[in-house]
Amino acid sequence: MNKSTTTTKPVKTSKTKKITAKEKRLQAEKQALALEIVARLKQAYPDTDCTLEYDQAWKLLVSVRLAAQCTDARVNVVVQDLYAKYPTQAALAEAGVDDIEAIVHPCGLGPSKARDISACMKILRDQYNGNVPDDFNALLALPGVGRKSANLIMGDVFGKPAIVTDTHCIRLVNRMGLVDGIKEPKKVEMALWDLIPPEESNDFCHRLVDHGRAVCTARTHPYCDQCCLNDICPKNGV
Repeated sequence: MNKSTTTTKPVKTSKTKKITAKEKRLQAEKQALALEIVARLKQAYPDTDCTLEYDQAWKLLVSVRLAAQCTDARVNVVVQDLYAKYPTQAALAEAGVDDIEAIVHPCGLGPSKARDISACMKILRDQYNGNVPDDFNALLALPGVGRKSANLIMGDVFGKPAIVTDTHCIRLVNRMGLVDGIKEPKKVEMALWDLIPPEESNDFCHRLVDHGRAVCTARTHPYCDQCCLNDICPKNGV
């Protein structure tokens, strides 16, 4: 073989970005900060869990769709009426869209949520024998399921690594300095995959919700004096 045609170096393309020493140092600092934040939140909120109430995987799918622009507390109330009338996945798949909408309308966006729930339950019935798939891309293909919902299902139902970038997550990780002015959920998710240990990822996101509600609120001045991160948070008091 002609040696001039072989190389051990990666081929550079226009998309290849050279990482500078400064960028490597900043990334290492963020990784160290992330590990400390994970440890402190773990101690502050040891019993964290999803605030949507469910006892079967398909019910969590329903709840996460209803939770869009609605509080988890309201969703937990509304689904009680929904499951009283349609107690099984098969029954909900057979329900009329208008009948579903009549029950879920207090959650807002009733027509679109009812259509998505109906279509999703039919797909589970027809393609998955009534079961929720444990594949991320298969979840994304379901009506009304985005990355946030798919990650929640993967983490809470199947116990797999998951980064759920809800409003609490995006707000807090920007305040904590884990990301810098990033608001797009997918970009925040991708950044956190490089910082948070996979085995901690799902509970970390739940703990962000706990912390965001109790201490690091959306107020202009959150309760920084009560925060377990007040000595390491760059936005302390801001």
